[in-house]
Amino acid sequence: MAEWLYEEGIGEARAALIEHGKLVEALVEREGEQARAGAVVQGRLIATVIPKKRGIVRLTSGEEVLLEPIPPRLAEGGNVLVEILREAIAEEGRPKRAKGRVPGPGVKPHPGPSLLQRIRATGVPILPCPAHEEDRLEAHGWSELMEEAMSGEIGTEAAALRLYLTPAMLLIDVDGSLPPAQLGPKGAKLAAQAVRRMGLSGSIGIDLPTMNNKDERMIAAAQIDKYLPLPFERTAVNGFGFLQIIRRRERANLMEVLREDPVLTAALALLRRAERHGQGGAATLTAAPAIVDLLHKRQDWIELLARRRGGPVGLKADAALSLAAGHVA
Repeated sequence: MAEWLYEEGIGEARAALIEHGKLVEALVEREGEQARAGAVVQGRLIATVIPKKRGIVRLTSGEEVLLEPIPPRLAEGGNVLVEILREAIAEEGRPKRAKGRVPGPGVKPHPGPSLLQRIRATGVPILPCPAHEEDRLEAHGWSELMEEAMSGEIGTEAAALRLYLTPAMLLIDVDGSLPPAQLGPKGAKLAAQAVRRMGLSGSIGIDLPTMNNKDERMIAAAQIDKYLPLPFERTAVNGFGFLQIIRRRERANLMEVLREDPVLTAALALLRRAERHGQGGAATLTAAPAIVDLLHKRQDWIELLARRRGGPVGLKADAALSLAAGHVA
């Protein structure tokens, strides 16, 4: 049996797919004006790229989108509708613009589907998780998964993963104390589960231990096929234990969403705890100065929290606290 747990939080929405009592997929969508995948939006061509098959379109929101191909009769300065195929992604050192194309005839501007609309489209039952009820997300390991996405470290001494985000691909290094014949399949299983849980996509390289023979490598590769749902493509495990997975990339993965702005991530996590703390009423949020500064600038969030709790909310900065150590009283 499967179901989506859905939570409409302050500043972001969250969803977790639960199968047989385990969290197998987590999604986070933050508020903002960035065009969503699937949207059709109005823009203006501001530049072309040599050869003149690609261009940059500035949307009415100010966001820039890479358009490919450019319609034959569209000149710089011309208005154009753009269908968003991939959302903007804040990669370290080289942020990626959103990617789009010209939609078919007769298509009118419309927004892309929200997180709630996307999970509704799966046909899997949805269970809303309001703050005044049991914290079902936390009961299924939500905070632990968020920590894994921030640290990039998963597993135990016997079999562990280290995840590295690079501009070219996401790399997963498998290590552990198990013998290679056991570590290969175990590491492949952990990697496939991590890819699904965090919504990792695009080009993914998995560095398994060097195994003794082709049969052992095939057993490890079979774990990818077992624990990672289609669609995806993969290579065989080569003699050095490396294989590559390709998954369609439409939006930032969980690691990228959380790491784009660690202060924002910590602030939203604190607001989530504050919504669920105690029996409501007045509260004081104590956190690192950077978090308090951000929350002072987002008085709309504080006012919303106060309404949901039914009492005033105060902020207190403590320079001794790390980003993750904020608390509610």
